[in-house]
Amino acid sequence: MKQEIDSVSIYPPIGISRIGNSDEYFLASDIPGVAPNPPEGFKDAKGRVKKQVARFRVYGFDKAGKVVAELTQDKAVNIEWRVDVANIKAAWYQFNNALDLTGASIPSKPRNNSVTGTDRDQLAIKPSPVCISGKNKEGKKYRFNDGKFYGKKVKLGELKTDDEGRLLFFGGDGKSASNTNAQAITFANNDGWHDDTCDGTVRATVSIDGKSFEAKPAMVAVTPPDFGPGLYGVVTMNDVVQDLFIREMNYPNPAADGVEFWRDIHPILSRMTNTQWVNQGFFMLFGKNSPSDFENEDLIKQLADPSEQSKPERMRVFEWFRDPSSKEYTPAKVPPFYGDGFGEYEKIAIVDLPITRTQYGRLKEWAAGNFKANKLSKSKDFDSLSLEEQLNSLNQAPMEECLGGPFHPGIELTWPMRQKIMWEAPYRLNVVKEGEATPLDFGPLLSENIALGKNGPLSKSGPGALTRWLGVPWQTDEASCLSGYDPSTYLPLPSFWAARVPNQVLSEDSYARMEDGSVNIAQRLKHFDTRQDWLRDFGTQYQPKINAMIAEWHELGIIARVEKTPENNESDFLPKVVWKETGRHFTGADPTFKQVLHAENVEPKESLDNMETPMMLKRAAPEKVTRKRKTFSRGER
Repeated sequence: MKQEIDSVSIYPPIGISRIGNSDEYFLASDIPGVAPNPPEGFKDAKGRVKKQVARFRVYGFDKAGKVVAELTQDKAVNIEWRVDVANIKAAWYQFNNALDLTGASIPSKPRNNSVTGTDRDQLAIKPSPVCISGKNKEGKKYRFNDGKFYGKKVKLGELKTDDEGRLLFFGGDGKSASNTNAQAITFANNDGWHDDTCDGTVRATVSIDGKSFEAKPAMVAVTPPDFGPGLYGVVTMNDVVQDLFIREMNYPNPAADGVEFWRDIHPILSRMTNTQWVNQGFFMLFGKNSPSDFENEDLIKQLADPSEQSKPERMRVFEWFRDPSSKEYTPAKVPPFYGDGFGEYEKIAIVDLPITRTQYGRLKEWAAGNFKANKLSKSKDFDSLSLEEQLNSLNQAPMEECLGGPFHPGIELTWPMRQKIMWEAPYRLNVVKEGEATPLDFGPLLSENIALGKNGPLSKSGPGALTRWLGVPWQTDEASCLSGYDPSTYLPLPSFWAARVPNQVLSEDSYARMEDGSVNIAQRLKHFDTRQDWLRDFGTQYQPKINAMIAEWHELGIIARVEKTPENNESDFLPKVVWKETGRHFTGADPTFKQVLHAENVEPKESLDNMETPMMLKRAAPEKVTRKRKTFSRGER
């Protein structure tokens, strides 16, 4: 078999590792829509957040491009991995809004703009590339720990290999800091600050019976933790990139032979219902016991029926969704998430998030009755998949767990991913040549024309190229982008990124009281209906809150899936599966937390002078901003 191999490639083409402050870890999922499920939970015994680790594999292909085998380390096969990552956020341009919003994008000047010339080199954290080969390898020499920020070393992660010689990438510990010990003041552009997210290229040389092959390279991105594992955005990054690939890159549309309800439609609906565990407005509109509970068997049976009899109900649901091709402002449509243009603009389409055109087209076919409703088998065992299925799974799984909007700027990967110029082929990015640095200087202002240009920053991806577009440090954006508030309904809704950055949650105490079978059902329902603010320990004042997030993010609860015990499922009014807050640990005795929470180190004028857009100003102070439909705290966007 190995003699048939003509080329080799690394999978997944983009791997996602996640920050954690624990020495323990779990592997990222290899199957789209199947979340990791570490046996002892997402925190260790000391309450520290476990790292999510991206695992890379090598596959061999014959001359016709057909996959022949996964290649693992043995007597005949040697795999030498080479990884080059960086964090260049502080040396990049500010985030104002997505630069592909034609006619609405805002040009940006560099972050830390007062630092000029060669002094800007100290803003980019660029550790030495690391090589590793063999089985079960680990150690200090495989760490990315010699990159510096203002002369101080910053660890960006490390490499290990497993018992088959596959590559394991461990990300950073979640440490963010200011070189002057100043307080963070805004959501995305804090001068003098760095964090330990990163991204970069993954390469491999594979020797098979003495013959050497250079693998098609991949990339790895280290993102913030997933605080809602197993919950997915109504629009995932996989939806976003697959929409691009289908419309512009001749990618085969899985629905070309017909829309499948359980593959193409139900996930959109069930994700809205499952957002009930991280946003109270979604709970009221789509959650358990609501009229639009898309996990309700009777409702789903009706929606999965392609007959004319069920068409009015299908059309009713379809008409809730905003048309992604429309320029009309439709705030009452779903999904109820903020859009890329929220904050800078009012009463235009980009203020709210649409589903993709591909998703919308499938919904339209479904509403008309042009779909199949056969149950689809979905394997949870990666090794049982065929080789072709494994490649397809590895392409999609990392993108499925990342959010597909809103990109303001986002928390994992962001708006450049929807641009064709980024991609060599579906799911595989254009990458720089080995040893080539990621360009940082595109003039005094980065505009839409420059960003999307032929030789602009999207044309090649290298170390630091993916995460540079995001907020610095990541914690400030996550503590800023929460949910709005509609005074007409008292619903905390819309939301930004609830599936990854929860808004309101079912606490462990409420869950325990809900599960108490000695209490009558009305009391149990009261506790089930009670939601707590996820960030309730950080107070309500904006600047103390974002700085508390920097210091204490790891003490926050993980919203984890729990299947209820059969003896407590006697009521149809209570859910059989919940996502509840787990591992929250605030004692009020941590002096670091208290110091951050009550710090007053930055003068208001100094803070405002460093801000560049109305959106930033909104996030700087705890005043109220009123808009039609939404009233929200400036500290919560």
